[in-house]
Amino acid sequence: MSLQAKLDAFKADFQTGRPPYNVPRSVIETMQRATAELIASGAAQRALRAGDRIPAFALADPAGKAVSSADLLARGPLVISFYRGVWCPYCNMELQALQEILPQFHALGASLIAISPQNPVNSRKSVRQNTLSFPILSDPGNEVAAAFGLRFALPDYLVDLYKSLKNDLPAFNGDPSWTLPMPARFVVGQDGTILYAEVNPDYTRRPEPEDMFPALRLAVGATAA
Repeated sequence: MSLQAKLDAFKADFQTGRPPYNVPRSVIETMQRATAELIASGAAQRALRAGDRIPAFALADPAGKAVSSADLLARGPLVISFYRGVWCPYCNMELQALQEILPQFHALGASLIAISPQNPVNSRKSVRQNTLSFPILSDPGNEVAAAFGLRFALPDYLVDLYKSLKNDLPAFNGDPSWTLPMPARFVVGQDGTILYAEVNPDYTRRPEPEDMFPALRLAVGATAA
């Protein structure tokens, strides 16, 4: 089953209120409103795209060790996944799908990282819960996400909903801003140029991991040349 098929199946169960979710319709409508407004804002069209160069960054892994984009790119092409946090089931399914295909990334000489605003404690939880062998880096305040054009502020009515659901983002992230990154996937060549970019303001939609292989093969060919 494809990643999107799994996400769609979860979404159908969640939105119809099937156990164990039992979510009121009003909650679904509020989430749908926020997603529709983010789509209409055009924010995704202002994010970095293929042909742009990524900003240099250094972020902490779950153990607190600094990981820099320069060091990663020195080893080969880089796959970057921006995701919302361990509290998001769609994000967890995406991380699991990336883990499944990780050996194929490594076979092409590529590294994979995920970037989230959550603090290192919750990144360790993500790694453990999803049985990951690639690093999750903490992006305090979504500063790196902002440099990629991905950061957005939750509207007040969605903040109120999250609070009512005990989804305390300031506690998860160690940051009071109530911001998140739009989910995004990038393939970056060793010179820092983006070869593939997929940004979606609808957090229930994620590209298939295999979609990145043409760009990765291009990156490997450029390196060999």
